Amino acid sequence: MAPARRDCSGWEMFLPTGCLFLSALLFHPGVAKVCNDRTKHGQDNSWFTREGEKLPIMVLMPMNESAQMSSISRGIEPAVQLAIQHIRESRKYPFSLITKIYDTECDNAKGLRAFFDAICYGPKHLMIFGGVCPSVTSIIAESLEGWNLVQLSFAATTPVLADKKKYPNFFRTVPSDNAVNPAVVKFLNFYNWSRVGTLTQDVQRFSEVRNDLTNELEKAGIQIADTESFSNDPCVNVKKLKDNDVRIIIGQFDEHLASKVFCCAYNLNMYGSKYQWIIPGWYQQHWWEQANNTNCTSKKLLTAMEGYISVDFEPLSSRPVKGISGRTPKEYEEEYYRDLRPKGVEASKFHGFAYDGIWVIAKTFNRVMELLRTKQRQNMYHNFTVDDREVGKMVLDVMNETNFNGVTGQVMFRNGERMGTIKFNQFQEGQEVKVGEYNAIADILDLQNDSIRFQGVGPPKDQTIVDLQRRHINVLLYSILSTITILGMLMAGAFLFFNIKNRNHRLIKMSSPYMNNLIILGGMLSYASIFLFGLDGGFVSDKVFETLCTVRTWILIVGYTTAFGAMFAKTWRVHAIFKNVKMKKKIIKDQKLLIIVGGMLLIDLCILICWQIVDPLKRTVEEYSLEADPHGRDIAIRPFLEHCENTHMTIWLGIVYAYKGLLMLFGCFLAWETRNVSIPALNDSKYIGMSVYNVGIMCIIGAAVSFLTRDQPNVQFCIVALVIIFCSTITLCLVFVPKLITMRTNPDAATQNRRLKFTQNQKKEDSKTSTSVTSVNQTNTSRLDGLQTDNHRLRMRITELDKELEEVTMQLQDTPEKTPYIKQNHYPDANNILSIRNFTDGKDGEKSILKNHLEQKPQAQWGSMDPSRISRGPLEDINSPEHIQRRLSLQLPILHHAYLPSIGGVDASCTSPNGSPGSSPRHRHMPPSYRVMVSGL
Repeated sequence: MAPARRDCSGWEMFLPTGCLFLSALLFHPGVAKVCNDRTKHGQDNSWFTREGEKLPIMVLMPMNESAQMSSISRGIEPAVQLAIQHIRESRKYPFSLITKIYDTECDNAKGLRAFFDAICYGPKHLMIFGGVCPSVTSIIAESLEGWNLVQLSFAATTPVLADKKKYPNFFRTVPSDNAVNPAVVKFLNFYNWSRVGTLTQDVQRFSEVRNDLTNELEKAGIQIADTESFSNDPCVNVKKLKDNDVRIIIGQFDEHLASKVFCCAYNLNMYGSKYQWIIPGWYQQHWWEQANNTNCTSKKLLTAMEGYISVDFEPLSSRPVKGISGRTPKEYEEEYYRDLRPKGVEASKFHGFAYDGIWVIAKTFNRVMELLRTKQRQNMYHNFTVDDREVGKMVLDVMNETNFNGVTGQVMFRNGERMGTIKFNQFQEGQEVKVGEYNAIADILDLQNDSIRFQGVGPPKDQTIVDLQRRHINVLLYSILSTITILGMLMAGAFLFFNIKNRNHRLIKMSSPYMNNLIILGGMLSYASIFLFGLDGGFVSDKVFETLCTVRTWILIVGYTTAFGAMFAKTWRVHAIFKNVKMKKKIIKDQKLLIIVGGMLLIDLCILICWQIVDPLKRTVEEYSLEADPHGRDIAIRPFLEHCENTHMTIWLGIVYAYKGLLMLFGCFLAWETRNVSIPALNDSKYIGMSVYNVGIMCIIGAAVSFLTRDQPNVQFCIVALVIIFCSTITLCLVFVPKLITMRTNPDAATQNRRLKFTQNQKKEDSKTSTSVTSVNQTNTSRLDGLQTDNHRLRMRITELDKELEEVTMQLQDTPEKTPYIKQNHYPDANNILSIRNFTDGKDGEKSILKNHLEQKPQAQWGSMDPSRISRGPLEDINSPEHIQRRLSLQLPILHHAYLPSIGGVDASCTSPNGSPGSSPRHRHMPPSYRVMVSGL
């Protein structure tokens, strides 16, 4: 066998820092000489051929009481000796193990010195057992490949040693700190927690565990809502977890900072039925009493800690199964404590892993010896030799194949990592109680549901359960307003029936029944939009709601334009007729009014179509801040409200409002211009003004209140519905109720002038005199039946006066040179005669006035002369017969208004008064050029 050559060259390859230290020792003359002598002394590699061979094991761990973690070493020594004893007693292994302990003192330099002493001065070691302090273990483990040695640790849990590229020859019987992460993920999945947060102490050991946990959570599809790290004061980070609504908190910190964490949790009320803390389980017993350096009392800490889950590896298997030693874990534990008591040392939770570790070494050596002996037999005719490199590789391969039941459970390695059992404990009433365990080999989580306790009805939620509640319109309110709307539509239907039934009546015919129908149609469309405004996502689907957004807008806009467009079109016709200064013949049919209304609707359609194509209304959801559950459940209420909006809502509404505003102003203008038209059946100016006023005020108030109450759908719907109902109802009532009243009381009076008042204004300009007569204001009329008698008597009187007037006229025409002038008093009498003649078929209320006036004038005045006017000069011509006849011809056409034929006046088919000079004034009428015909009324 070739001797093993162990020098600093292998060390230099893997550990430059350690090599410097060892080089310093080797270059010391005395030390180097002794080391070389010792290495040459141990060159025998035939240990596997001899029965009963004592195989030394290098044990590295801190033994000095002043060193950190020395209590672990003292606590595992009885377990190691007990394992060696049990191996010897089993008589299954043809060798005996001898442990040689080297004190590392948890110091890197002293640990390297102890390792060097074991290599140079100790026996030839086939394996290294130990490694407690992470820093010393990582330094030594990094150089093992150069020394062809394999190390097995029983207490090094640092995750950094899991890197097989850096530490290929390192194994451990204790699970890594990262081994708890798959168990934690399994535990989270068991309770369907899909949202967690982490709180980590800013130390490399905990940061590495946190990083590995993050990878495991991402693989499992669990959301990490927040990741917080702290160094000393964790309160700020705990507050951030609460602000982010983290309910399941996975902590990685030592027991000294754990007391601060739970003190902050108590102050922030982050405990109880709404929160679940998961922390490491390797803390010392009653750690909150020993490590409490906060201002919170133990009682407060216990209150905040109640129910937390701790996760750690299982020191001993809980299954009563005999392992490789022929003992159950319980039987081994009893022997361990029996041997520990005389020594007066504290038990170590790693003692089971140390016990199983010795058995791993024994099984490995036994298997390696079998392999070497097999090779030796196969090469019995050759000089069989084996070097340390080959032995080291065989040990490494056999270690990876290890699989047996020990006191800590099934012992098996995966890439050098122990696949162990993870336990779950819960803090209940001041103590930790085991509630379950996780088998890493079988990937099975076994929880004792009857032992785990949650402070609420069940497990806490992984986040605040947000119950989205739609702010919908109250069904009772919708029903009430719908009932009112239906009543309004029935009223509109009654008006429509009334209008159609009496369409041939003079009163209704003069008020344009077709336009009245359009007004009713517009009102009913406005009423119908209320039903659509009350439908939200609680009644219809989202797609239907989005369609309703467009439909209800179109219906309301078209209904408004139809109603007021028809009303304003009627008023425009009255304005066009009565403001006709030239008094020419003007025919305005209903077809033209329908075209006007159609034009208004066409503008509406253009706006709405452009709106729909360019920027259509869509369903948007507005969410509001969280609200507490009124029933006290562990949920939060997030109200949301559906709106009909688009990108440029303000612009489109501005266009619609501007167009409707101009329409309203145009209606106000027409109402003002026709305010003096005295035929009630034609003139709705007063009612239009009232409608425009009410609609304008209500729309302004409704729009403002609706905008301010957009987050209160019941109030908003109530305001919008009442505004539409009020505006539609008041408009229909103002248009049709007066007609209903008039039809019931006096159907003919509304089609006549309330009062015709003539006023004479004489103005001298270029030797011409003009007379103007105007019709003013409306007055109450009396019934015709009571004035029939007076009317007959006045007609008789007019006939007599006509004869006298004819005689006077004939005299004036026959002897103009003999009558240089007419008495001035005769002129008013002539005018009075004409006035009575034209008022005969007019309003009877004026006849009594004319009668009294005529009776006061003696008939004898027509033939008398005023001598004082004989010599007046050129002014005498003003009363000449030519001038009198000229004035009469000007007055009569004006007095015969366009509507006098329809209300009992002069027949429009009569000839002109200028046609026959000798004809009676009773039969003189205005020429056709002065008539104004109104068709379709």
